[in-house]
This record gives sequence, C-alpha cells and structure tokens, in this order.
Amino acid sequence: MTTPVSSRLTSAQLATPSGLFQTIQSKASFLCVGLDPDPAKIPASFGTGVAAMEAFCAAVVEATLPYTVAYKPNLAFFEQYGAEGWAALERVVANIPSDVLVIADAKRGDIGNTAFKYAQALFTSLGADAVTVAPYMGRDSVEPFTSFSNKWTVLLALTSNPSAEDFEFHGATPLFEGVLTTSRSFDGADRLMYVVGATRPELLGRVRKLVPEAFLLVPGVGAQGGTVEDVCAHGLNATCGLLVNSSRGILYAGGREASVEEAKDASRHAAAKLQAAMRVELEKAKLL
Repeated sequence: MTTPVSSRLTSAQLATPSGLFQTIQSKASFLCVGLDPDPAKIPASFGTGVAAMEAFCAAVVEATLPYTVAYKPNLAFFEQYGAEGWAALERVVANIPSDVLVIADAKRGDIGNTAFKYAQALFTSLGADAVTVAPYMGRDSVEPFTSFSNKWTVLLALTSNPSAEDFEFHGATPLFEGVLTTSRSFDGADRLMYVVGATRPELLGRVRKLVPEAFLLVPGVGAQGGTVEDVCAHGLNATCGLLVNSSRGILYAGGREASVEEAKDASRHAAAKLQAAMRVELEKAKLL
C-alpha cells in the first residue's frame, strides 16, 4: 500500500531561513496562529461537533491570513473526534495557502522506523511544513524528521508550561541547554527550529547565544502573559528568527456568545493588534 500524498502544495521559499525571512518582511509579521479548537470555547454560532470545529478553523484562517505567516494546528483537538476529526484536519490544512507555514503541533517522540512513519504521516500525507518533536530519546528520534529536506523539525527546548522545571532545568548543564547544543550536531540541523516559551523571557538571551541563527517558535504570548516586546528584546536575530504563537487570545477573542461574523471580526482585530506590535519591533531592529 502506498503512502497517501497531500494535495496541498507547499512553498519552497518557506523551507529556508532566508525565504521565511522574506515572508516575514512581506507581511511585517512573525505571527503564528495556533489552531486549538476547543469545543467548550468555540462560539455556539458555529454549531457543534466536527462540523463546528472545521468551520471555526476555516473562519479563523480567513480572518487572520493577512497578518499571519504560520498556522499551528494542535492535533489533539482534531484527534479527539477519531477518523472524522483527522479528515477535518486534512481539509483545514489543505485550504491553508502554500505561502503560509503549517506547523503540525504533534510533539511526536519515538525512534527509528516509527519516527520516520510519524514524519511521513505529517509531512507527506497531511501536507505540513513543520512538526513539533520531543527530543528526549535522542538523535535517532529526531533525524528521521530532519531527513525530509524541504521540511522543518521543531524541537521542544524551553517550554512555557509551569512544570517544565520538572525536567528541563535539571543537570549541571540544564537539559534545555543540552537539547539546544547537542542537536546542532544532528544530520539536517539546518532544518531545526526550537520551542522556547515566552513566559521565561529572561532565558531567551541564553537560548539565543546557543542557537544564534535558528528560528524559535515562541508560545505563551497573550493569554499566558508573554509579550511581543519582551520576546523581541531577547530573541530577535538578523533574520528575525522568531515565530510568535498566539492561540486562545486570537481564537476566542469574540467570546462564546459571538455570532460567526463577530467571532471573525474579533479574531481579525486580535491578530492585527499583534501584527502591529511586531511591525514596530521589526522596524526598531531595522529588519524592514
């Protein structure tokens, strides 16, 4: 049986740091919108179940596209519905334009042929441009992903959740620093990004020293308390080097009782506000 191939065409420009930077410059934005369609928070006007989830994601993409360089669907919110949810995810991804990065937030973390099959499922079958990966089983859990030459692998490094301190800060050299430094020797390391939470901006400077040229995917802005200004103060590099993610602050800006149009307008406004802050930081850094 052959592996299904996504119908989504991806842009070769987005597969390189310089090309991604050109996209950032063209939109004056490094905004990533997380697609985390929580059925308890989706406005009731979209209906219920899988159909509501799919319609809601499509509406958010339509509303925020002018301000966004990446979308990050969190697979758990689709997988909760089984095969029907996965089919909806495939349609959501297929309808995202090729000049916008799609990051499959899957946090896969296995070795050998299993890791390769995960990569194949997300890159080839789903059509994602990037996938989040847990690196804690080492090199052979990462290199099956980086073997895809036109795709990005996004390693968990310094995450934004409070319990990150259970493991990520352990050791004479903290584990998150070990992930950053050791992974630079992996095959395909030029196609690595790193998850670095905005809730610890004081550590972003340390991260940037260890991976000066890498792109960082930064969650935690907005609802979790991080700010664009703090992230940029410590994380910007010569090619921007940042994708700042906002999920709840954009998705549910209109509230549970919003009409479809009110929900879209609220998401559009929230994305535009973040993009405006990003433009200011890019201009201050003379990157526009």
